[in-house]
Amino acid sequence: MSPVLELRDITKVYGSGPDRVHALTGVSLTVHAGEMVAVMGPSGSGKSTLLTIAGSLERPTSGEVLVEGVPLAGMARADQARMRRRHVGYVFQDYNLLPGLTATENIALPLELDGVRAGRAAKAARQALAQVGLADQAGRYPDQLSGGQRQRVAIARALVGERRLLLADEPSGALDSRTGETVIRLLRSACREGAAAVLATHDAQLAAWADRVLFVRDGVAIDQTTPPSGPESLLAES
Repeated sequence: MSPVLELRDITKVYGSGPDRVHALTGVSLTVHAGEMVAVMGPSGSGKSTLLTIAGSLERPTSGEVLVEGVPLAGMARADQARMRRRHVGYVFQDYNLLPGLTATENIALPLELDGVRAGRAAKAARQALAQVGLADQAGRYPDQLSGGQRQRVAIARALVGERRLLLADEPSGALDSRTGETVIRLLRSACREGAAAVLATHDAQLAAWADRVLFVRDGVAIDQTTPPSGPESLLAES
């Protein structure tokens, strides 16, 4: 079976001349269905850049990205956008919610853009909101929600539909520990149902839920390991 995500020798350079910055240098990562991989490193290490490239939101300077075995470099922009809507769930660090849409409408929009009927999309959105404990906030707008609530709406949007690849940038950053654990359990559940997940985080407790941890520093992958406890142990303990 082909991996859900392959990053092959990815390099990303911003700027030129004396302002040239290597955000990533020769990073490779393979993630199969059912796997959760945490990417750890200090601020500015390249974690977020790795996620945006994995989700086709940015192009690498060099290297190759494959999603479900398909090279992104050979896809037209419209096809990449369609692939993101159908197969990739993305949790942005700044939430990226549309202010003029309610929580339900923000979650339903990608489904509707992909041809799902409005009523069915809204029903799926409400179910996703219930999963993250926000069923009673369905009609509220982003500016009526707290930071933690906006984060959960963003996570519900990433989980709705039949997403094969979940990319999350600090998914528990605005959440208390109890709600953060609920969110991680939902991501693990999606992996058990066949999705692959990549999380950028500096939180060691969050990384302990992953199957593997990729450590990056100054844009370079310096190590890859398995957490000592492992996700199944955490599930068994709680």
